[in-house]
Amino acid sequence: MFHSLSLLVSLYLFWLLLSGFFTPFLLSAGIGSALAVLWFARRLDVVDAEGHPIHLGPRALVYWLWLGKEILKSGWDVSKIILHPKLPISPTLVRFKPSQKSDVGLVLHANSITLTPGTITIEARPGEFLVHGITRSGAEGCIDSEMDRRVSACEGTG
Repeated sequence: MFHSLSLLVSLYLFWLLLSGFFTPFLLSAGIGSALAVLWFARRLDVVDAEGHPIHLGPRALVYWLWLGKEILKSGWDVSKIILHPKLPISPTLVRFKPSQKSDVGLVLHANSITLTPGTITIEARPGEFLVHGITRSGAEGCIDSEMDRRVSACEGTG
């Protein structure tokens, strides 16, 4: 029930954010749309801790802020590599064992690696990731990384 209510509130707030208009008709259309999406989501049985991980709460917000900073830093580093006259790339694949236990944690970690410029998660299995990096140091930086520790802390296991 908690996940359904939080999903309804999230959907309605998202509607209000995108709409920007607060007439009675649009407010009621927004709640109607949010209720319809909630009904479909419940029928599809996707309203759970994995489909709507509201339980992560403030830890997720702290993680997203940190991830945003890391994306900017990596974007700057990749830009310098691209603009360097000798284009000093050294494409590398690395395999490593992530420390996350839940599916949500594994997906968050794999997606965070992919969102960070210069690296991409090629394979994500429980207990093993295969990551490609534009440089050897970037790829090897994923092994036992701060990102791994922060994702584990976000999921509540670290």
